[in-house]
Amino acid sequence: MEYTISKAFHKGRSFIVSDRIREDMSLFAIGDLHLHYGSELKARMQLSDPAWADHEEKFMDNCKRLIEDQDVLVLVGDHSWGKNLQECEKDFEYIRLLPGKKILTRGNHDMFWDAKKTARLNELYGPDLTFLQDDYFPYGDIALVASKGYSFEGPFYLDRKGKVIGYDEKDKEHADKLVKREEERLIASFEKARGDGYKKFIMFLHYPPTNVLEKDSAFTRLASRYDVLQVIYAHCHGKKRFFDSIQGKYRGREYSLVSGDYLNWVPKKIM
Repeated sequence: MEYTISKAFHKGRSFIVSDRIREDMSLFAIGDLHLHYGSELKARMQLSDPAWADHEEKFMDNCKRLIEDQDVLVLVGDHSWGKNLQECEKDFEYIRLLPGKKILTRGNHDMFWDAKKTARLNELYGPDLTFLQDDYFPYGDIALVASKGYSFEGPFYLDRKGKVIGYDEKDKEHADKLVKREEERLIASFEKARGDGYKKFIMFLHYPPTNVLEKDSAFTRLASRYDVLQVIYAHCHGKKRFFDSIQGKYRGREYSLVSGDYLNWVPKKIM
């Protein structure tokens, strides 16, 4: 299926919290689209795994079936394989054509997105697309807060029975610094929303809130500290990764994995 690519971009939108969303509008989420209309495909999984066959068309059809133009669709990271904005333009146009108001959060493969230049992305592509970083998005009386997050993924050392017996200390030390950075970004976003009077939150992460060895993390503690209603995350795609982290109720709040292949390209209705 081909999509028409427009030549002009909307400009001038830099302060995202000015757009108010009514409470009766539905909220959907999905992550890991890994689009590559304007760039060379890098992932072997997308060439070999049947779950990725024609996934763009499947997702577009499902969105048109489920999502109304007034609804909100949060895309939870890893939007494009493009290394820069030029390589991402056709992917962004595909996202523009999806129904609903599109909110994009950062993923580990989003090389086009410098966190410090998020305002520039919103100037270039708003109001059609909203890039959410170091801020919040109002959904009725709920603040949507997002970060790429981070979790240590190894390498882990295994014994002959496959049990984890250790890991590289330097890699873990580096991972801890990244977790701290993302934690601080989330705290700033929560506090900004609190300062504007918000008391209800939904937290979006790209990385899972915990790794395969953890029962708790900086992100689960933040979820408790700010009493978030839900934690939504992606990144865990491929059947072997689907259950790497928390799903369902945990300490009074709902955790949901929304990676595209896990959802079979049907966006998850959050509220």
